[in-house]
Amino acid sequence: MKFIGRIKQLELLKKEISSDEMRMSLIYGRRRVGKSELVKQAIKESGIKSLYYECKQVTEASNVQSICEVISEVQNLPKLGYTSIEELLDYVFLLAKEENIVFVLDEYPYLRENVKGLDSILQSLVDKYREISKLKLIILGSYVDNMKSLLEHSNPLFGRVDLMIDLKQMDYYESALFYPNMSDEDKVRIYSVFGGIPYFNRLIDDKKTVKENIIELIASPGARLENEVSMYLSAEISKIVNANEVFEALARGFSKYSDLLSQSHVSSGPTLVDVLGKLIKMEVVEKRAPINDEDNKKKAGYYICDNLSLFYFRYIFKYSSQLKIMDTDVFYDRYINHDFEEKYVPHKFEELCRQYLIRQNRMGNIEPVIEKIGKYYYDDPKTHTNGEFDVVSLDEMGYVFYEVKFRKRKTSREVIDEEIQQVKNTGLNCYKYVFFSRSGFTADETDEIKHIDLARLYE
Repeated sequence: MKFIGRIKQLELLKKEISSDEMRMSLIYGRRRVGKSELVKQAIKESGIKSLYYECKQVTEASNVQSICEVISEVQNLPKLGYTSIEELLDYVFLLAKEENIVFVLDEYPYLRENVKGLDSILQSLVDKYREISKLKLIILGSYVDNMKSLLEHSNPLFGRVDLMIDLKQMDYYESALFYPNMSDEDKVRIYSVFGGIPYFNRLIDDKKTVKENIIELIASPGARLENEVSMYLSAEISKIVNANEVFEALARGFSKYSDLLSQSHVSSGPTLVDVLGKLIKMEVVEKRAPINDEDNKKKAGYYICDNLSLFYFRYIFKYSSQLKIMDTDVFYDRYINHDFEEKYVPHKFEELCRQYLIRQNRMGNIEPVIEKIGKYYYDDPKTHTNGEFDVVSLDEMGYVFYEVKFRKRKTSREVIDEEIQQVKNTGLNCYKYVFFSRSGFTADETDEIKHIDLARLYE
């Protein structure tokens, strides 16, 4: 299967692998984000001999035996008789004295939890062989907290890591490369459900409709991804009931801490803080504060940033009883279709547009360069109300306001003028207004008003 995206990370890793010196790389990120595939592709393109081992939740002796089998097969050697991980790793470092060898320990935390002092063992070997071995040691892990601890000052491996990659979900643009035959509108819809996880996106069949993909992959009993979210949460959080309660409240649109505490039925404030903290570390929830009042905790909100989790709790978890007894097409039409088209996708389209701006900003295509982008909190003195604008950026010239429309009809000058007047009424002083539209525009741009249609996002 063709490898897609991750161009920058792939080049960084290939550079490390191709070095004539000993190098140590640390790659971490949530499950299914593509860590293993990235490493395998880098090894494939580099053409360097590799020893690839996926650590297991078994004893040290069992892991050692399995690594011995990998080495014997790659090196065409008789069965190795090592029984301790330290002796075996020492042998691996020695193997690379004469030639470049890549040694991968995938899901390193599994081995670490069953070998006392494994970090210290590795640190000792890295220091011992730094000048004489050409080994390229790559450590992977899905338990992000566990992996990040390897970089802390108190950890024996501190200062030994040459390359660190915190692998995140792909953005909307790279994700769409998995389903190139879909229309731009359907690419938005698919990303709104499956996000930027390569494992999910490889399952998309771009010859089928959005509805067919959703039903086959998550909205039917026994679907491939039906239990993906619950399994992921269960693996990371012991009291899954609390996590489910928080997710349900977030999926219903509650974002403020006080609202989550009252709506989620979590037993106490400390419990809620603990659950939110874990979900943030798992990178399925994020905390956002308005760019014009970043230090105000009362104005900060919590949001589900993992699309599959949001879709699951909004439609599948909520209506799980109905899903079990209804025809899947009827279920989709009754519980998903209208809300999905009218509210869910238009809201997620805002995130895609924000990603587009960040992507263009990084590529140097926006001048002046954006320094901040996010929500903007306002108080409307005329109506004595307050609220937030979802997408506003700040640069050296001031604020830019963005309005996002995922509607079938074109965006008219009347709609644009009305939006701009609403912004001005709140006291937000912008020097430019940018409008994103799914269906295009009926009026021309001006120096102050700019247009971006859907096709531009996928150019």
